[in-house]
Amino acid sequence: MAELTQAIPTRTQATAYTSARRRPLTYYAGRVGFWLLIVAILLYTLFPFYWAVATSLKTSAELNQAPPLYWPKSFDLSHYDAVLHNGTFTAALKNSAIVAVASVLVALVIGSLAAYAIGRFNFRGKQPAMYLILSMTMFPAIAILGSLYDMIRLAGQFNTKQALIFSYTTFTLPFMVWVLANFFRAMPAELEQAAMVDGASPMRAFYQILLPLAMPGMATTGLLAFIAAWNEYLFASTFTITPQQRTVPVAIANFSGNTSFEIPWGNIMAASVLVTVPLIVLVMLLQRKIIAGLTAGAVKG
Repeated sequence: MAELTQAIPTRTQATAYTSARRRPLTYYAGRVGFWLLIVAILLYTLFPFYWAVATSLKTSAELNQAPPLYWPKSFDLSHYDAVLHNGTFTAALKNSAIVAVASVLVALVIGSLAAYAIGRFNFRGKQPAMYLILSMTMFPAIAILGSLYDMIRLAGQFNTKQALIFSYTTFTLPFMVWVLANFFRAMPAELEQAAMVDGASPMRAFYQILLPLAMPGMATTGLLAFIAAWNEYLFASTFTITPQQRTVPVAIANFSGNTSFEIPWGNIMAASVLVTVPLIVLVMLLQRKIIAGLTAGAVKG
């Protein structure tokens, strides 16, 4: 009797089965179209990186072959060996790491303090200040390149890493302040009140209570600022002129072949792959914090 009862479907199961059978063809067509769109977006996004990897592994003869090969017949690591033994590229790689990390740290320190003040305190001109900060992110870099060049030259910082750190911080700081201010605004006021009841000052409550809670937002904005500084080309090519001070994008753009008419595509693609790998590793390591930062930062308290 029990087996017979289990064999008879319940009303809920029967309803679900009936509704599944009555689904129109447009439902399945929509699902297929959705997944085809996802596959197309993935192919469009990943194909440039795939082509860079494939090109970096081709021999010189395969690079000049027509029609082009979509995958090398034999893996050739000579381009990676040439890039890694290129003193100009390794120096540029070190410069990019120093400039990107320094600009992110400076922007995080200043941006977190400014965002805390804007997000937790009420003062006259608060809203205009926020809109002014947001408007600073709308200016294209080329619009202020000339005036920024004059400022750096008059300050005696031309062809230095300090010039790049200052320039990158100028553009990443408004975005950090805007995003982190929403984080601090969404936090309950009881956290600060409880800390102050225990005798903590506002600054102590900030860096011991609120700052750890804002780590997802700081990780998100810090990573985006790092990627922007790591890939930046315009300021790096304008404010530096010697190979000892150039960053990776400028060094890759200045790669030269055996002759003045040869473009070393294999070395360029190998260097591009080596430069992209650290960014992929950082994104994978901070994946959870990035997702938490993108979702929590959008919630207004």
